[in-house]
Amino acid sequence: MKKSLKAGNKFHTPVLLQEAVNWLKVKPNCWYVDATVGGGGHAAEILRRGGRVLGIDQDSQALKAAKEHLSYVCPDASWQLIKGNFARLEELVRRAQIDPVAGVLFDLGVSSWQLTGHGRGFSFQKDEPLDMRMDPQVQQVTAKDLLAALSERELYEIFKNLAQEQLARPIASRLVRARRQEPIVSTGQLRKLVGQVYVRLGRKRGKLDPATKVFQALRMVVNSELDNLKEGLSQAVEVVEVKGRIVVISFHEGEDRLVKRQFLAWQSQGLGEVLTPKPITPKEEEIKINQRSRSAKLRAFKKS
Repeated sequence: MKKSLKAGNKFHTPVLLQEAVNWLKVKPNCWYVDATVGGGGHAAEILRRGGRVLGIDQDSQALKAAKEHLSYVCPDASWQLIKGNFARLEELVRRAQIDPVAGVLFDLGVSSWQLTGHGRGFSFQKDEPLDMRMDPQVQQVTAKDLLAALSERELYEIFKNLAQEQLARPIASRLVRARRQEPIVSTGQLRKLVGQVYVRLGRKRGKLDPATKVFQALRMVVNSELDNLKEGLSQAVEVVEVKGRIVVISFHEGEDRLVKRQFLAWQSQGLGEVLTPKPITPKEEEIKINQRSRSAKLRAFKKS
């Protein structure tokens, strides 16, 4: 007997919840892989509709939150959780012994819990060590390490190419000058330095904090996010069954572009059909409730 379902929890509020699960076209008793299970919001909705779920996440705290959430709202449903990076999707699916797979969901956003602080420096909302690793037990290189070791040109290219930061060059220059005086080790330091560049050049960011894109770019490099996404997508199309679906929610222009191109490439190769010629975006009501959803884009693909 399922208890009253709450879409979100203290760990994360799922974005495009109904839209994502609708595009998965959940069928009762079929297996679905939530490749970024987070707090379990999307997984719970799949289970509510009668599906079975394999939830994957590289963050141990996310898995703990998902276990608590799913145990409460769907205690009698069929689900299992496994720690790992979706870049190893095929291996994780084999280990879980689920077959066939009717659909795979990727929600590429960082969780609310991670962004609001808890010691790993994903956000500037609290002054924390510049870590940014999703899986500190496996990953060695932190954001602090990158800021200490990369050249000015390398920093510029990261901020420009990954985050489309308009002031990438002066920001990179400012960071290199600052680290000669003292190491850049905290979120507060980094935010202050980026803000100084905007003030000096008389530029305004609008609704976004000036440091937003710099933090995003560093997180993406620390966690090899684009490389992992390429690998995860290539394995998703292998593990999903014929007529199965792949749904991706992205929050970054580079991610969305990668997904769009991959889906079109599969379609041209005769591997299936792009179901969303244009990306699905959140309705205004959702954005009002959850401001972090405003940049979300959903794309779906059906394997043939």
